[in-house]
Amino acid sequence: MYKDLIIIGAGPAGLSAAAVAAAQGLQVAIIDEFPEPGGRMLGQFHQEPGKGMWVGKQIAEQLIGTVRSLGGTICCGISVYGLLKLDDKWEVSTSKGCMISRFVLLATGAAEAPVLIPGWTLPGVLSIGAVQVLTNVHYVKPGHRGMIIGMNMLAMAITSELAASGVSLSCMVLPASPLAGKAGNPVANLTALMTLSHLAPTSWMRWGGQLAGRLRLSGHAVALLPRRGIKAWGIPLLLRTAAVSINGRNEVESVTLVDLDRHGKPIAGSQREEKVDFVALAGGLYPLAELASVAGCPFVDIEELGGHVPLHNERLQTPVDGLYVAGNITGVESAQVAMAQGQLAAISICSACGLVGSEADDQLTAAIHHVNHVRSTSLIQFHPGIQQARNKLYRMMEGGEQLE
Repeated sequence: MYKDLIIIGAGPAGLSAAAVAAAQGLQVAIIDEFPEPGGRMLGQFHQEPGKGMWVGKQIAEQLIGTVRSLGGTICCGISVYGLLKLDDKWEVSTSKGCMISRFVLLATGAAEAPVLIPGWTLPGVLSIGAVQVLTNVHYVKPGHRGMIIGMNMLAMAITSELAASGVSLSCMVLPASPLAGKAGNPVANLTALMTLSHLAPTSWMRWGGQLAGRLRLSGHAVALLPRRGIKAWGIPLLLRTAAVSINGRNEVESVTLVDLDRHGKPIAGSQREEKVDFVALAGGLYPLAELASVAGCPFVDIEELGGHVPLHNERLQTPVDGLYVAGNITGVESAQVAMAQGQLAAISICSACGLVGSEADDQLTAAIHHVNHVRSTSLIQFHPGIQQARNKLYRMMEGGEQLE
């Protein structure tokens, strides 16, 4: 099968790119290993200030309808395991055979990296993303009463969704693991939560978080936090408590907790058990970029982008001719940013095809400005300083900074 553009990943970036490219007349196919398109958008929803409820499933359905109405092909349940450049064409090896295209756009998204603690193999232990899919996509509650281990942007965003969906959660705690790093440190977590004050459910919490952030009070504030924690969406956030182990014979029955001092050290004699029947492990996200490596694309490691990302420029071109990237493979951000990046990547590809004509530069400039605007106004901000990190990445692509 030949297509002008093959997009790998049917999430927000891939679907948005397909809609723009197909509208410009390109023959487009999207490949995704999941049984239906939409990616993680299918389980996402949140309140946008002044704009009402943003419901990912509705956005996905609109994009899917647009792509199909413009003649785009969406192939689900198919895995891609190979990318090979042959002259001016790409050979894309899939579980259903080989496909040929002039351009490839990688929109593979991100994967979870949960921090593991003893007992993590018990039935009833899931990643927080799996809990989100189970609850918001399949409408199945993960259990009667659960606990979230780990505090980060992903955990906070999904916790708000679970609370709205009626999932019973006893609390959110830190992981007690030698592998946890900053994730197990109360000061580091409080500092990170201060950057998320815009997500707080009450005005006083938003104001307090902003004030504390400006005054850099996180180190002193930890000592003042009550042992019972602070509540968000009715769920206690226990910044001075960590999970030591998950317990149970054949399934999750409880979690052993311990109180921490401000430095994250366990306090002797404070261990206790909390009865729960499921646990959600929240360790954050990293770009899912293996296919870029298979295609021969160089990588850079930038913490603010979530780890190793394929080298690319502001137009989302990689150094490999005909290979483009968009969405969380370029750095972990929100679905809205991924959608804007998908549109930019499609315009960039159409420009390379000569379809945009004399307006190419203007359209590309407008699309870049749109990505930056969506990023700066996005409710979901995974890492501070992401725009500065991206500027550094673009300078690397241009040869202005050393590759790491």
